[in-house]
Amino acid sequence: MTARTLLSDAQFNEVRATILDNNPGMEPDLASRILTDALAFVAAASARGGRGMVPSRVVDEGWHALILHTGLYQNLCALLGGFVHHTPERPDPGRFDSAVLARTIAAIESAGYSVDTDLWGAPDAELVSVAAKCQHSDDGGPIVIIPKPKG
Repeated sequence: MTARTLLSDAQFNEVRATILDNNPGMEPDLASRILTDALAFVAAASARGGRGMVPSRVVDEGWHALILHTGLYQNLCALLGGFVHHTPERPDPGRFDSAVLARTIAAIESAGYSVDTDLWGAPDAELVSVAAKCQHSDDGGPIVIIPKPKG
C-alpha cells in the first residue's frame, strides 16, 4: 500500500511544492518520494503511538512540509487516530543509531506501507541535501501522540 493515497492530488501537490520551494534544484519526483515516505511515517507513528520511531533526515524534510500545512496536517492526524508532534534536534551524526531507523522502517512496513529505502540513510550519507536542519535520534522524545492510543 502506498501512503500517497492519504492526500488528494491537490493536497499532495501543495505539500510537494513546499518541499520543492525549500530545496531549490530538487527534482519533483524526489520530492514526491520524500513526501510519500513522510506520510507513511506519520501514519505508522500515529497508529503505534510513536514509540521507537524516528524519521531519517531526508524523510523529515517531507514531515516538515506537512506540518507547515497546519490544517491539512491536523486533519490528516485526526484521520489517522492521533496528532504526531515534532520536536526537532540539531543534526549530529554522533547520535545516529541505525537500529532506531531499522525499527521505524519495520513499523512502517508492519502498518502496511512500502518504504523507499534510499531515503532512510544516515544523516551524513544524504541522498540529497535538504533544507531541514534537524535529526531525530532516539526513542525517547521526538514523537508525542495526542491523544495517547489506548492499550
